[in-house]
Amino acid sequence: MAQPATENARSTSNRGKKGADRPAEPTPAQQSPEGSDDAAAAGLPLDMVLVDAARGPLRRLVPPAGTALRFGSALARRPGTVAERAGELVRELARIAAGNSELVPAKKDKRFTDPAWSGNFLLKRAMQAHLATARTAWELIEDADLDWQDDERIRFSATNLVDALAPSNVPVLNPLSLKAAIDTGGRSAVTGLTRFVKDLATPPRVPSMVDPDAFTVGEDLATTPGAVVFRTDVFELIQYRPVTETVRAVPLLMVPPTINKFYIADLAKGRSIVEHYVSAGQQVFMMSWRNPDERHADWGLDAYGQAVLDAMDAVERITGQEQVSLQAFCSGGIITSMLLAHLAATGRLDRVRALSLAVTVLDWSRAGTVSALMDEESVRAATEKSRRKGYLDGAQLAEVFAWLRPNDLVWNYWVNNYLQGKNPPNFDILYWNADTTRMTAGLHRDFIDVAIGNALTEPGKATMLGTQVDLGKVTVDSYVTAGIADHLCTWQSCYRSTQLLGGETRFILSTSGHIASLVNPPGNPRSTFKVAADTPPDPEEWLGSAETVQGSWWPDFMTWLGERSGDEVPAPTSLGGDQGELAEAPGTYVFDK
Repeated sequence: MAQPATENARSTSNRGKKGADRPAEPTPAQQSPEGSDDAAAAGLPLDMVLVDAARGPLRRLVPPAGTALRFGSALARRPGTVAERAGELVRELARIAAGNSELVPAKKDKRFTDPAWSGNFLLKRAMQAHLATARTAWELIEDADLDWQDDERIRFSATNLVDALAPSNVPVLNPLSLKAAIDTGGRSAVTGLTRFVKDLATPPRVPSMVDPDAFTVGEDLATTPGAVVFRTDVFELIQYRPVTETVRAVPLLMVPPTINKFYIADLAKGRSIVEHYVSAGQQVFMMSWRNPDERHADWGLDAYGQAVLDAMDAVERITGQEQVSLQAFCSGGIITSMLLAHLAATGRLDRVRALSLAVTVLDWSRAGTVSALMDEESVRAATEKSRRKGYLDGAQLAEVFAWLRPNDLVWNYWVNNYLQGKNPPNFDILYWNADTTRMTAGLHRDFIDVAIGNALTEPGKATMLGTQVDLGKVTVDSYVTAGIADHLCTWQSCYRSTQLLGGETRFILSTSGHIASLVNPPGNPRSTFKVAADTPPDPEEWLGSAETVQGSWWPDFMTWLGERSGDEVPAPTSLGGDQGELAEAPGTYVFDK
């Protein structure tokens, strides 16, 4: 899966600190991931995401009874600590009431940036009381010293509760809401209420992040010229038109995520990965997954692995080459890695010249086992629900992702859309994010099974097309990218792929988060990436030796891939080879709803 709404930060570096003479502790959704000691094990569990998406994320807002009991018991065994925290809170609230508190929001907390929060004595006190209470909540959780599973459960519930109760979410307290009502003569309140009712009527039942008619696929997005040159029930294969006189002989096949549409790699002009690759002289093919429904319930990992194999066959047939390079994104990377292990097991790995994995986690470690935020009963209920329906709806996944970062992905839009009655900003990535697809029940089941057992880390524990998966036998050169602020696929989790794959690996750590680390075109003065000569087992050791390079990783990848793509050959004058063109890009499957 790939969604910008997938970046869930955790509170780690400042837990347990005391004192009112410093900024209030950031909540988990407000802290920077850099330097977090827990981040390496904090990658968002694939199994948890898929289970929650089937059962509904709001089920997890209330911690299990056992967890709540253990939390209460842990605090009951520390009455002195609880009394100390309560006393600190009472004293802080007294300072707030007297106007003597020095509590201020964290620098990255955007909820209280309006001058009224610091200039109006009532609003300032409401804000400071909220910050003081939130800090006490985090400190009590830290004091309880729960095991990591119970700790995660309690923190998730506390984060969502504390964020929901922020005074910035209350219409009569938020100065932006009041100003909008005055400026519009009350129309903003009516507009906001209308938006609220509309958003609640259909999944995902969270505030809209973008207007549904903000962009048009094929006109504003996914506009790189090309054609569908092969089609199966599972996917369409797009070949992009060369713009250079010569191209690299070995073609590149791109495998997108199985949730959302392929055009995250082909956004607007100047922001399109595909456009950049083509302009650099690379032959580019793209798989566009079909949006499955109940008829396709049985499609599992084998069906999708076979689809990638079918696409490779078609690319080789069209180009006349015996090898292809592969670049896969997120869940598409999981499928592609397993397929390469199958090719290695069957003596056909020489068909692949190079592999690139973008924001892909293959080792879920602690977070990928029966994770903290669910249990075996949850797994059974989730898989049974998708089995009965035949698929997992992408809108349900979008809802899960939103509640993982409630301040940024729920309450931010709550204030903008409902309290101020404004349209959400039109942004191409957010439009793509809302253009969800379904996941077959079979793939849903198989992904959960692989993630729960962390099966890709042990040779033979998972299978693909009837052969045992051993990633250590995938000996092709690989190029692995991650985002430093990615909390769906933390960079440390992505880095562990370098230890699983058997070939030489170049690891790139890009700026930004899950999707922004991918959509990172040259020319952005703030873009950088980190790279090192070696990939030692410890990601922190890698980080310590890495150098920072100004700019986007796209040109770096083109250079790396070019060294593995053979000679320059004349660019093809037509697409599709003997089969010809079936439809103009972006094809037909991308429009399936």
